[in-house]
Amino acid sequence: MTARPRPRTRSMRTRLLLFISATLVVVCAAMALTTVFAQRSYLLGNLDDRVTNAAERSLGGASLHPDLDKDLTFLHESGHPAGMLAARLDADGSIVAAALVGQDAEPQTLTAAQRTALAGITADGSKHTRTVPGLGTYRVTALNNNGVRVLTGLPMDDVQDMISGLVVIEAGVAAAGLTVAGCVCAVVIRRQLRPLGRVAATAAEVSRAPLGHGEVAGLTRVPDRDTDPDSEAGQVGAALNLMIDHVESSLAERQRSEEQMRRSEERMRRFLADASHELRTPLASIAGYAELMNRGTDRVEPVLAWRRVSAESARMTGLVEDLLLLARLDEGRPLQSSEVDLAALVAEAVWDARAAGGGHDWQLELRLDAPALVFGDEARLHQVVANLLANARMHTPVGTRVVASVESTDSRCVIRVRDDGPGIPPSLLPTVFERFTRADTSRARADAKSGGSGLGLAIASAITGAHGGRIGVESVPGRTEFTIELPVVGEVNELPAVLPRPASV
Repeated sequence: MTARPRPRTRSMRTRLLLFISATLVVVCAAMALTTVFAQRSYLLGNLDDRVTNAAERSLGGASLHPDLDKDLTFLHESGHPAGMLAARLDADGSIVAAALVGQDAEPQTLTAAQRTALAGITADGSKHTRTVPGLGTYRVTALNNNGVRVLTGLPMDDVQDMISGLVVIEAGVAAAGLTVAGCVCAVVIRRQLRPLGRVAATAAEVSRAPLGHGEVAGLTRVPDRDTDPDSEAGQVGAALNLMIDHVESSLAERQRSEEQMRRSEERMRRFLADASHELRTPLASIAGYAELMNRGTDRVEPVLAWRRVSAESARMTGLVEDLLLLARLDEGRPLQSSEVDLAALVAEAVWDARAAGGGHDWQLELRLDAPALVFGDEARLHQVVANLLANARMHTPVGTRVVASVESTDSRCVIRVRDDGPGIPPSLLPTVFERFTRADTSRARADAKSGGSGLGLAIASAITGAHGGRIGVESVPGRTEFTIELPVVGEVNELPAVLPRPASV
């Protein structure tokens, strides 16, 4: 089937102009017809009164000679209007004599055709309109007085001419008025719909914007003058601006989501690459020593080979355990929960660090306004503090002072690990808690034992987040400080069933 072509829709401006013009035409026509009919009724009433007076006068003159049924001598009396016609009727209502009053002349007898046009009028005083051949249209009535019957009529030419002139005048005035009103309406409609046109232009410009791809910002808005809520066009403009705001916010949110997804994918690829690299190094070392031992003991001492294999195995095991811990935290697995005394925990961690790094100056500060009790996994919290202390030991030179402090109030517990080492490069600070993030040469690991894989701070951040706390760092040359804030017992009674996923991959 062939689809029907859609009917062409006229513009709102055209439709409004046509509707208003049609309304004005109907109103003008109604007013003109009302005026014409009212004026015609008035003129006919006046003419009927004149016809009645003329008929009564004629009847009075005819009643002077009731025995003369054809007598029309009363028409010779003065005062009869020119053009008046009169007739005598018999008992059956038939015309027996009829004449027309002339201007300064004797009455003129009517012809048979003219008399026929006046036939059939009853002498009851009612008014009739008859067209008399050769004379025109007449308003006629017939009266009866004791058997004397007279028919009298006056011409309607004056009434008809006046009505025709009135119709012509009203038509001309209506045409001129409609023309002026149409022009004024066209101008007013155009001006009133101009804001709607600007709104449509704004919508068209927005529709041409590349919303499907790329960054979209600064979309055109409807001007403030076209957003007045008191007008329909202003309501449309305000609604369009609101819609554009929603579109921009949605696009911005989509771009942020895409950017986050892209960064997440990049971190995941980097994470897999770094993990593969970290695992490949000890595996390659183990495989190398195993190959040397298979070739014979003359190439390498077995004790040394087994020691190196054990060291690399321990290194690989530690890396795998760190990755498994991060995976468990990412999955939201619950940790062990109990009351933990942070003061005792940090003191123990400082003693362990002092034993592992005797070349550093280790100090402990306790500023306790309340018991430093938190609710969490003691082993994991100890791992956080140990990682921070190990990070300070590995990335600062011998002789560096490292201060671990615990502050406790009624609302929070704060652990600070501060050192006066060379500091963290500014370019590294934004990503210091991401996985496999390593410092530059000044803070690089010296060997496999003293260095790390770049997971220590990531693990510290993940465990802190799992306990409902937060970790931060501030670093300048000569001062680096890590801060851990944890809620005290009473602020949180148990760890969340599902742990929050850390920000880093």
